[in-house]
Amino acid sequence: MARALQKIELVALITVFPRIREMEREGRDRYGKGRNARGVDARGFARPLPRLNRMTYGSQAHKDLFCTTFVETHRTFEPRELPWPELDSTSIDRLRAIPFWPVALAAERNAGYMVTAFAERLDDPALRAALAVQGVEETRHANLLAAMLAKYDVEIKEIPVKPLEPTERNFLDFGYEECIDSFFGFGIFGLAKNIQLFIPALTDIFEIVLLEEARHVTFFVNWIAYERYRRGRAFAPFQAFATGLGYARAVRRIVTTFGPKAGDGGDGERELQTQGVGFGAEGAFAMFEDVTWRSFLRACVDGNAHYLKAMPAGLLQPTVLTELAQAALAMPIPSFGKRVKVAKPRELVAA
Repeated sequence: MARALQKIELVALITVFPRIREMEREGRDRYGKGRNARGVDARGFARPLPRLNRMTYGSQAHKDLFCTTFVETHRTFEPRELPWPELDSTSIDRLRAIPFWPVALAAERNAGYMVTAFAERLDDPALRAALAVQGVEETRHANLLAAMLAKYDVEIKEIPVKPLEPTERNFLDFGYEECIDSFFGFGIFGLAKNIQLFIPALTDIFEIVLLEEARHVTFFVNWIAYERYRRGRAFAPFQAFATGLGYARAVRRIVTTFGPKAGDGGDGERELQTQGVGFGAEGAFAMFEDVTWRSFLRACVDGNAHYLKAMPAGLLQPTVLTELAQAALAMPIPSFGKRVKVAKPRELVAA
């Protein structure tokens, strides 16, 4: 069974696809510039795009759109040069108490290596350029975490990383895992901001990571749609099956990431086996003792809508987890534990 699963190419992410429409591309406006109250550059994330019409998903025009917008919304900065605020001892203790820093740092480093190497194997120049940018951003996420941990003297025990082969299979698995983790991550961030777990000067910096994660998952679903149509695999039943299988594989790999694994010396240390992330859901219940499953899912749905709204118009967006969460929230199942009121996130700075 495992060998059979490996042979199935996951080339669909969206369960129900819109009808094929003929679109044309019109001229683009230049990006505007914007800065938030803390001085973190927010350029390029609410870019006004032309009205799109008559474009076929899987066409050259579709590929040009999702590749070009991804590359052009990339921002250049050095994590060490960001305006890291001074924190009091309580805030630093909260940072040190968060359990998933080792996994997050190792996963981002591995993701940066895998995505960068996978990009180099592609023949299509537009896709290669876009994925090279994503590799830079994944590596920079690791550097940003490392800079924060060093700034606030948060000591962690590094997890050994087993480098992954830069194959399409591993990139697909990574894409599904990133969709899961970004969805949960948006919720965690909303909960943290709601209770002011950290000062705004610090959470503003992490807006950068969340916005880039939204860009990554948006690129992923459009790449999947493009490849699906290009390879003649747009048949709806295959889409649904491949999507479900992709998420099932992602969940299995996330569970593997967090499961104990005996090291060579039999000491029971954990070793990161995947490029995956998956620290989102674990982090929510580790950081917020009073969170209920309803308040957590509601924060995820609201955060997902908030960050994806800032993505370029006209592109496909991930919807599977949002629809599943909304279905769960509609069920008459009581929430156990204390209620956590989650405020809607503030609007992103428009470009």
